[in-house]
Amino acid sequence: MKFKRASIFTKIVILALIVYAVISLIGTRERITVAEADRDAYQAEVDALLRENAELEYDIEHAGDDEVIADIARSKLGLVFPGEKILYDVSN
Repeated sequence: MKFKRASIFTKIVILALIVYAVISLIGTRERITVAEADRDAYQAEVDALLRENAELEYDIEHAGDDEVIADIARSKLGLVFPGEKILYDVSN
């Protein structure tokens, strides 16, 4: 059984297809890398929002606790109990 040799045109077409496939794979790999970076950034944002949501849920559940009210008064309003002294570190 004899095989016919491929013509030069056929070889050029096959080579062009291979080059096109390689270039497409490289472009696809770059898009995958960008998509993975975007996914990681979005996942970090989701994690931060979930933490914030958990903190807000805790604040809602314990809104009537005296200790939580005192912490909010100290941190956000700058209030102190009578006779309590606040010391500030100014050595920095």
